Amino acid sequence: MSMDTRLKHRQVKVCPLVLRRRRNGVEVLLFKHPLAGVQLVKGTLEENDHSIEAAGLRELAEESGIKAVYNSHYLGQWESGFQQQLWHFVRCECSQLPDHWTFHTQDDGGHDFEFFWHNLNQPITSDMHPVYVHALEYIKEIYW
Repeated sequence: MSMDTRLKHRQVKVCPLVLRRRRNGVEVLLFKHPLAGVQLVKGTLEENDHSIEAAGLRELAEESGIKAVYNSHYLGQWESGFQQQLWHFVRCECSQLPDHWTFHTQDDGGHDFEFFWHNLNQPITSDMHPVYVHALEYIKEIYW
């Protein structure tokens, strides 16, 4: 998808999705932000991003430290209903990742993000902003 998809007066976000299959279902990579609760990796599309997919890979590396993505593809866009944000989802396939890890990001002066996997068949029981809960519901719709 080209950068021409950006719309005026909109916040265009990109959300790289890392999923893995387990016997009990599909898990999605989430992280706990020390100030803002549980989230998906997500960030703003920047002027120097040459594609949505490239922006997704950049955000994934910046927020999680994951750079070894062997395949990525665009899944579509979603009207979040939050602050006029239009989210673009990019599926990122990675080699085997640990069950938990912490990554020190440089965002907002530096934070430790605690990464973990969440089974999409399980309800969200953590401190997650409603926009992320709705995003997970949308992900379940497009993934199945």
